[in-house]
Amino acid sequence: TSKCWNSFHSKQAVVECCNRSRSALGISYIDLYLIHWPQAYKNNAQEGGDLFPKNENGDIQLADIDYLETWEGMEECKRTGLVRSIGVSNFNSEQITRLVKSCKIRPVMNQIECHPYLPQKKLISLCNDFQIKTTAYSPLGSPDRPWAPKGEKTLMEDDTVKAIAKKHGVTAAQVLIRYPLDRGLITIPKSTNKTRIEENFKVLSFSLDPEDVDAFNGLDRNFRVCVLDADVGSKYYPFNIAY
Repeated sequence: TSKCWNSFHSKQAVVECCNRSRSALGISYIDLYLIHWPQAYKNNAQEGGDLFPKNENGDIQLADIDYLETWEGMEECKRTGLVRSIGVSNFNSEQITRLVKSCKIRPVMNQIECHPYLPQKKLISLCNDFQIKTTAYSPLGSPDRPWAPKGEKTLMEDDTVKAIAKKHGVTAAQVLIRYPLDRGLITIPKSTNKTRIEENFKVLSFSLDPEDVDAFNGLDRNFRVCVLDADVGSKYYPFNIAY
């Protein structure tokens, strides 16, 4: 899987970004190619340029490029065999609906932040209605994110999470990974630690009980760890509506 970054949202730039990814990976095609975010940046990310282009005041340089144009570039990548499947990431319900109504090739995936503090039930239901699969990123709530407030109690430290982990004789991380799996979601925990990676694979040895899933759903706070709030000025910023 690879993604088209915000600086490459024009139709032509999408193909360029895809070819850069294929070249960097040393592969002839990409299995799954996603639009990383619906909002666009100015294309200053040429050959080692800043992926977050900023003006003299330090503000992100947004570009007024409709993600429908970006999707046309994605469809071109699909038609020409550069990729096998195409999808999106961080799209909200209105954006998904608008895209489905206008596209020639329907997205197969929406990759979104999803964990007990942000279960995303309505958005996932909508994607299911459109036969779009959901991938859950940050299932642990990104406890090690550098921008977390000092002293913040993490999702892995939540009393409900710890109680369910104790019930099953596993770790908090393992029940949090199991939660989206038991909801039928593709789940992508992120770790560079060998021990944690091995631990993550052991979630296949148990399942949560229905009451466990209900308890996790009850933790919903509409709490996001990945907000990219510097982009809030874009009319395509995805988190200005409920879901």
